[in-house]
Amino acid sequence: MTARAAEITATADSHVAESDPRVTPMMRQFLEIKTANPDCLLFYRMGDFYELFFEDAETASRALGITLTTRGKHLGDDIPMCGVPVHAADDYLQRLIALGHRVAVCEQLEDPAEARKRGSKSVVRRDVVRLVTPGTLTEDNLLDSRRNNFLAALARTKAAGDDGFALAWADISTGEFGVAEAARLELPALIARVEPGELLVSDALYDDPALRNLLRETRAAVTPLPPAVFDSTSAERRLRDYFSVATLDGFGPLTRAETAAAGAVVSYVDRTQVGGRPPLSPPIRETRGAVMAIDPATRANLELVTTLSGDRRGSLAAAVDRTVTAAGGRELTRRLASPLTDHARIAARHEAVAWLVDNAALRRTVREVLRSAPDMARSRARIAVGRGGPRDLAAIRDGIAAAHALAGHLGEVPDAEGPDRLADIAGRLRAPQRAVHAELAAALVDAPPHLRRDGGFVKAGFAAELDQARDLRDESRKIVAGLQAKYQDDTGVRSLKIRHNNVLGYFVEVTAQHAGKLTAEPNSQTFFHRQTLASQMRFSTGELADLEGRIATAAERALALEMEIFDALVARVVADGEALDAASAALGELDVHAGFAELAVSRDYVRPVMSDDLAFDIHGGRHAVVEQALAGAGDGPFVANDCDLSPPQPGDGSEADGGRILLVTGPNMAGKSTFLRQNALIAVLAQAGSFVPAESARIGIVDRLFSRVGAADDLARGRSTFMVEMVETAAILNQAGPRSLVILDEIGRGTATFDGLSIAWATIEHLHDVNRCRSLFATHFHELTALSETQARLSNATVRVKEWKGDVVFLHEVVPGAADRSYGVQVAKLAGLPAAVVSRAREVLHKLEETDRNAGAAGIVDDLPLFASHVRRAAAPAAAAGSPSVLAERLAAVTPDDLTPLQALELLYELKALAANQAADPAGGREQR
Repeated sequence: MTARAAEITATADSHVAESDPRVTPMMRQFLEIKTANPDCLLFYRMGDFYELFFEDAETASRALGITLTTRGKHLGDDIPMCGVPVHAADDYLQRLIALGHRVAVCEQLEDPAEARKRGSKSVVRRDVVRLVTPGTLTEDNLLDSRRNNFLAALARTKAAGDDGFALAWADISTGEFGVAEAARLELPALIARVEPGELLVSDALYDDPALRNLLRETRAAVTPLPPAVFDSTSAERRLRDYFSVATLDGFGPLTRAETAAAGAVVSYVDRTQVGGRPPLSPPIRETRGAVMAIDPATRANLELVTTLSGDRRGSLAAAVDRTVTAAGGRELTRRLASPLTDHARIAARHEAVAWLVDNAALRRTVREVLRSAPDMARSRARIAVGRGGPRDLAAIRDGIAAAHALAGHLGEVPDAEGPDRLADIAGRLRAPQRAVHAELAAALVDAPPHLRRDGGFVKAGFAAELDQARDLRDESRKIVAGLQAKYQDDTGVRSLKIRHNNVLGYFVEVTAQHAGKLTAEPNSQTFFHRQTLASQMRFSTGELADLEGRIATAAERALALEMEIFDALVARVVADGEALDAASAALGELDVHAGFAELAVSRDYVRPVMSDDLAFDIHGGRHAVVEQALAGAGDGPFVANDCDLSPPQPGDGSEADGGRILLVTGPNMAGKSTFLRQNALIAVLAQAGSFVPAESARIGIVDRLFSRVGAADDLARGRSTFMVEMVETAAILNQAGPRSLVILDEIGRGTATFDGLSIAWATIEHLHDVNRCRSLFATHFHELTALSETQARLSNATVRVKEWKGDVVFLHEVVPGAADRSYGVQVAKLAGLPAAVVSRAREVLHKLEETDRNAGAAGIVDDLPLFASHVRRAAAPAAAAGSPSVLAERLAAVTPDDLTPLQALELLYELKALAANQAADPAGGREQR
């Protein structure tokens, strides 16, 4: 419990003193409920409002920007209070949850009339019916329809040591439930992929210094819980109870850590849903390496699902999304976040897309039907926990209809022609019972209201008793109109009206100037006074009171009958829940396949050739996001480029057991970063099951993807831009393997030139010799191009530019070779630097380049001796111009094989003396000829 929560609890305990007569019954009830939920803001239902009191009111008023007022006194002090209307509560909940608050919703559990029967001071029974937290949302207006909202739990078992971690995640709004084991180093990538809305951890993990940064960096709301929640033994029991099974063997070989994490999830769900269990599917165990590992920094750099600013627009997901259903949008997001590594599963996805590309007519039909499919999964989940309404039942009705229609269209294809993936989808689409759809279609109106309490959602003719009650209710309205006309005639007051409100019921209303006609004889015998207002007077009659009773009974009876029908329909939907979940998942998968096919046709994407080797050969590759941005802005076509990171062919004298490194040089703004990113995105798309933006692509399965692109600091953790760069680079060098794909941009640019150059040089050597992975490395350190002569699998590439009248023209073409300039001054001019600054920069650059040319490459050696292979070529001509030194002639006369150990030692001393003499007198160290 947090310190703040403990303070609130202590305050509440002091308030609830039973013996203190100053504590009102209502306030005693409030404080008792608040004491039981100290970490939550308490939404206390009072009529048509949720009220908040004391510290909760102060917190909510600041967070929501609503007025803080007072309501009476408590123990002599004013009670701070604020409130939100019930009908708008979801909007306020959304804002509070987004700010990291948790809310306990306390409802009235009985009618106030029932409470009054127990005495005039009796309080309406209330209790918490739900805890609303970031990971347990089900309402559409609180959720993103195209993304999952996972509740995750992180567990660690001591027996497994520090690396015995497991993560379980569930979306209670759709029923999905997964679990995976992970080592400590794998946790950031796993949590970033799942991207939970709320992460549950034990108090021990929450306080663990080794995990502090991980928990701080996650976007999820982190909720610490007592260690007992993560006990693996009790977790197994909770899982058996939740899924009503005798053993967990049917869920696969779950480890202790996985069982603990999954048990923590269902325990928290039970606690927050207060008896209304969401229909979770059994936990699906994900094997290690089943999906491409992508760490948080890489996900952010590549902007797979959202941009760096958190928007979906501008991300890869937004660029390739052609889905037309909410389920399809979630499935697409999941695939882009979790690209597969299994060759067979990837091929099955590609085959389904290829078949829909070739069958254009069927693809158009499928997409048209899919547009009519509502979000069946989330409607089904709300119905199961008692929060569903008539529109959710209508969504199930329309979803089943769409599923059966799609199954029919897919079933028209002969089994021998259609891919197995689509056949499997068709089978799941047929799973929901037609009888359920028939009953929903017969019972519900085409466009039912949102709330069942409003009534009017059952079709006329479905239930005879309901029709009779409605007829009486509706006929009574005609009777009221007739009675009003009669009273107008009897009194001569044409403005007389019969009205209704919740306080007086039905009443006769006249203006004040006509009130005397109703109070005078003989009308006073019929009309008796009810209420006087400033400009009206209200009356009633015995006849009107009798009519009101009959109308109220008919309306209440009609609504009660609709409630009974609603409950029966809910029971039918719940009973067919598993089939509905299967059909909903199949709808999403089919939508993604059809969307990928539509994307391939409209954007000229090709099917990649996948393999289990280290191939990576892209011809005419394009950046999916930038290409569409250019087309939308009318800025011309995207310039496609090739990229070959495949191992060199055997027989050319190089090692063929590692991927190629492509060292890319070129000016700023030429497109180096775009080139790097586009190849990483092509790998993601290919393994997600999509065709790719290229003329052709052959890709060996990538097991891990790393990206170090862009610059950002982390001042909150005391990290400069360069420190962040080095931390991310260290993670890559420590984790990348032969099957990884690494893209690095401008390593070493955040420090002094020689420091950065040395780091970049050593990084390339490590990638080449140790990691042996396929890599793209962009740099402005042109000296690094010399490595191509010593590193067998490293090739140079550059981005072409043209100079025209002092300006630079970017051609965006990546070609073999190396750049010798970065054109930084020209780019500064394009950016709008003052002309004087640009002119002075040209002067300084000219002088620096002149100095560098005079010093020559040999000048670098004194500062950075690791460039020996590059320097020897420039220094050799200078050495040849002079005569050989005494030291060189003495060495030339030595035959090492003829020396004894003693002679070798004596020779070493002799050579050392000659070297010292030569250093002291270079001229004297040579023979004069």
